[in-house]
Amino acid sequence: MESSKPVPEIDLSAVLNRRITVLGSTGSVGAATLDVIRFARTRYGKDVFPIEALTAHKNVARLVRDARELRPRTAVIGDVSLARELKEGLADQGVEVLAGAEAVMEAARRPSDWVMSAIVGAAGLAPTLAALERGAIIALANKECVVAAGEFFRRATAESRGVVIPVDSEHNAAFQVLDFTQSHAIEKVTLTASGGPFRNWSLEHMSQATPEQAVAHPNWSMGAKISVDSATLMNKGLELIEAHFLFGLPQEKLDIVIHAQSVVHCLVAYADGSVLAHLSPPDMRTPIAHALGWPRRIASPAKRLNFAEFGQLTFEMPDSKRFPCLELARVCLQTGGAAPTILNAANEVAVEHFLDRRIGFLGIARTVERTLDALAGEMNGRAPASLEEVLALDGAARAHAREACSAAAA
Repeated sequence: MESSKPVPEIDLSAVLNRRITVLGSTGSVGAATLDVIRFARTRYGKDVFPIEALTAHKNVARLVRDARELRPRTAVIGDVSLARELKEGLADQGVEVLAGAEAVMEAARRPSDWVMSAIVGAAGLAPTLAALERGAIIALANKECVVAAGEFFRRATAESRGVVIPVDSEHNAAFQVLDFTQSHAIEKVTLTASGGPFRNWSLEHMSQATPEQAVAHPNWSMGAKISVDSATLMNKGLELIEAHFLFGLPQEKLDIVIHAQSVVHCLVAYADGSVLAHLSPPDMRTPIAHALGWPRRIASPAKRLNFAEFGQLTFEMPDSKRFPCLELARVCLQTGGAAPTILNAANEVAVEHFLDRRIGFLGIARTVERTLDALAGEMNGRAPASLEEVLALDGAARAHAREACSAAAA
């Protein structure tokens, strides 16, 4: 019997020497990205993944702390009123300090190889496009970029020298499991949802839900906005739209299933009856490590799965009556045109008002629906074809959503 051959060593130097930019470094995804980089430096060497730029909007204290530890070339605070505090905090570090929206754009344009796009909401669109245009690998955690810009974003990706790797756990799972050489045989891509904190709540109970209850996700550690989106299931609706644009799949090949344990993130059914599933712990550091090492794989600090701990994995269909945001997103995906942009903008405004206690939890879906109804004729059903059109439509939708929230609160 022939002796087995030794497993060849893989050269990771090209991956480990990538220069990194993190847009939105102080949010939950940005912080998880820096955690993966810290772990890589203990595992592979203290000089791996040099950092070009870190940006934050308001959390200057955390930005100072991270910059002092990780020594990026540039640190950027979006809120110009905090520029002095950032400069004083990094005065002895040799780190360039910039402030303001244009400075965030400048950070995106800096010559890094890999960019984490983790700025929440439509505000992340322009910086992400700037990094994409210069040919960077984009680790995309900002689903609103794809939802708001849709066809324009997909076209910009195709025309660029860059690569987009989704970092949302479900889309990253699909990215790993989808066999695009067999696209003709893909029957269904099913994204999973935990169901959020209100999975078993009645509508009456949800009508009294507080922001604190909505952000208390049972499985994931996330920022406030995405946690509320998970509670309304809008997060899954946005992910359906994102999957359509990222993977070029029609609505009839996309589905959602509730999976309370958040272990299975995506299931892909093929024409031969096979269903391939991606499993990992509910920890954003797993998809981030995948994107950071792609096309290789690198180690992450995420806890490993222990199936004996789970006992069983359960699946159920979502209830569109209790969670109307998911159905609104499905309708917008089917309608196309301007609808996804309006949906995203109205939802951002409604969630902001809920977190500020200006509308109730059920008012989020009502605000989105009223905004969609009011602006249904915008752009004559045509999708935005440029960044300027995306931002103009986004602004119009936000203005109407604010009016709807004010009327509801009156």
